[in-house]
Amino acid sequence: MQQRTPTADDMEICAEELRQALAAHGITLPSLRVDLPCFAGTYPPPAGLVALGNCNTATARKPAAVLRGAVGR
Repeated sequence: MQQRTPTADDMEICAEELRQALAAHGITLPSLRVDLPCFAGTYPPPAGLVALGNCNTATARKPAAVLRGAVGR
């Protein structure tokens, strides 16, 4: 089955779902957003991009800890 290219709405929903899931663990990635430049090219990528953005090391360690904890379950 061929995967369809996500729409801008799909990408926004995905970014918001990720934002909410991270928030449930007390994590905020300030630059999390849809990567708008992926719409600028003549040939769109096969899948939309969600930019996780920049964050400091303390913030980057939080999702890493949550993911490590999830593996232990």
